[in-house]
Amino acid sequence: MIIVTGAAGFIGSNLVKALNRRGERDIIAVDDLLQGDKFVNLADCEIADYLDKDDFRRRVAAGSLPAVDAILHQGACSDTTERDGRFMLDNNYRVTLELFEYAQARRLPFIYASSAAVYGAGPVYAEDPRNERPLNVYGYSKFLFDQVLRRRLAALTAPVVGLRYFNVYGPREQHKGRMASVAFHNMNQFLAEGHVRLFGGWDGYADGGQQRDFISVHDAVAVNLHFLDKGGPSGIYNCGTGRAQPFNDVAQAVVNTLRQLRGEAALPLDQLVAQGLIRYVPFPDDLKGRYQSFTQADASQLAAAGYAAPMRDVQTGVAEYVRELHGQGSGAGA
Repeated sequence: MIIVTGAAGFIGSNLVKALNRRGERDIIAVDDLLQGDKFVNLADCEIADYLDKDDFRRRVAAGSLPAVDAILHQGACSDTTERDGRFMLDNNYRVTLELFEYAQARRLPFIYASSAAVYGAGPVYAEDPRNERPLNVYGYSKFLFDQVLRRRLAALTAPVVGLRYFNVYGPREQHKGRMASVAFHNMNQFLAEGHVRLFGGWDGYADGGQQRDFISVHDAVAVNLHFLDKGGPSGIYNCGTGRAQPFNDVAQAVVNTLRQLRGEAALPLDQLVAQGLIRYVPFPDDLKGRYQSFTQADASQLAAAGYAAPMRDVQTGVAEYVRELHGQGSGAGA
């Protein structure tokens, strides 16, 4: 039995589907379906049981869960604009701590979602406290538990792995609203309006030139399964490609893939801009000082842990994603 929290969410539902593909059906899915439309992410998955997150938390406290083999903890509020610190620290930090203690007491492998948000504005994205300066309470909620793991590493009873996700994109993210990936928003904008909007220049970057480490959810899931299969080694790891690419690359991949699906030729960036297919809007004032203009995972520790599979670049991964969504017609995710 494997527990997946956040199972109806973006990465969680992709994990459940990947486990199904490997023949695993004995899965307890945990989530909060107050936003009921998220059910669609589990509709094509096979699970043994579903638990509401509050019921699950009570069962953890009472020690009344069935015997399980591992916990994949993806459940969290991932809205980087959320300002309610009490909610964030309870939902993201305290729940993770409770699950960690439960898993340690029962010697269960525990893989949890951390975030590249712990690094704040960078500029160094290597797993070291000297590089970690969160810009928002979401990042702080992830940072705080990472410090617990660091303090406990020498005395662990079972493997514990924290994965610092960079900018993940891919199917099953349609419920995330504003926090869905740039690729998802770009595709929907282009289909609805015939053009894509990106932030204009700011923080020393040209129009659309801010750079992020964009990682396909399929690669993020593969990293999770690597540590599940290998049983560690315990620690905190960046989960990114190690390759920063500009937002322009994402928009260009989206527009050109959709053009090719319509039988139209791909165009270079300057022509996409000249024809108004990519447009730039002023950088929002409310994001200034709270925005990562550049991220690039230092992937050396991930490689040292034995993860050697190649990861998709934006041109490959975003084109794959757009074709998948376009094939469904609605852009609603698999």
